[in-house]
Amino acid sequence: MRVGVVDLGTNSTRLLVADVHDGQVDEVVRRLRITRLGEGVDERRMLLPLPIARVRNVLSDYRRELEELGAERVLAIGTSAIRDAENGEAFLGEIEWSYGFTTRLLSGDQEAELTRRGVANGRGLDDDTLVLDVGGGSTELITAGSRSSLDIGCVRLTERFLHSDPPTGGELEAAARASREALPELEPGDAIGVAGTVTSLAALELGAYDPERTHGHRLSREAVSTQLERLASLPLAQRRELGALEPERAPVIVAGAVIVNEVLARYRLDELEVSERDLLHGAALEAAQLPEPQEGAAPPGAYTCC
Repeated sequence: MRVGVVDLGTNSTRLLVADVHDGQVDEVVRRLRITRLGEGVDERRMLLPLPIARVRNVLSDYRRELEELGAERVLAIGTSAIRDAENGEAFLGEIEWSYGFTTRLLSGDQEAELTRRGVANGRGLDDDTLVLDVGGGSTELITAGSRSSLDIGCVRLTERFLHSDPPTGGELEAAARASREALPELEPGDAIGVAGTVTSLAALELGAYDPERTHGHRLSREAVSTQLERLASLPLAQRRELGALEPERAPVIVAGAVIVNEVLARYRLDELEVSERDLLHGAALEAAQLPEPQEGAAPPGAYTCC
């Protein structure tokens, strides 16, 4: 079955079109656009009109591509920003009505579980392997027996602490301290990192972003520390010009690197493996289980979002 997944993330809006057969997810197309849906949510607890407009513009493009590629089921998932926003569920209602996607607001535990399923698709995971997913509003830490969704993310920490350009030493230490204090007691044997912050750090080390090269790359703690020091020393305009970094990720990459650095230090991990398989692939398995779409009335909250 061909399915589509739209991840309505705090920092980016992502698309995966995949063929799912016998529990295996075979990627057809993957897209990412930086939309910053979570802009201002940490302070105001509302999705704001401009970020919503940015997301809707991207969804129009995604819907056309989904139709062209023949996706039979489409699942749009909401994560940290939508969880935190008072108008988050109304926003999902509008998305469902406007674009015909099935929508689902994930709890932190559900997000963590789907991320682990996505990473594990096509490979085995040891029980003590830590899966690290640094998002815009939250960070998920997942092992076989533990799932933690933490209210630290690259957008949230940037808005709370990193106000100077480039950030000051005091601001960096405040962001690092907030990250350290949020981390739970764990004893992982190794780690796998997913999502934009981790893949961007790998791309910066490799000199360019190539999914085939980043997937499986071993990113050392020393390399993360080096990239953090480098990124934090550059003003935003210069970070945007780094060839291996998506320009629209430049405003939040320093905070994301802080989180990865603190996780590796806290759990005494020398490195992590980079994975291009993540929440999208876990959600694709869920999308394949959806019933056939039916025409119906507008869901509760439609047209009342903002």
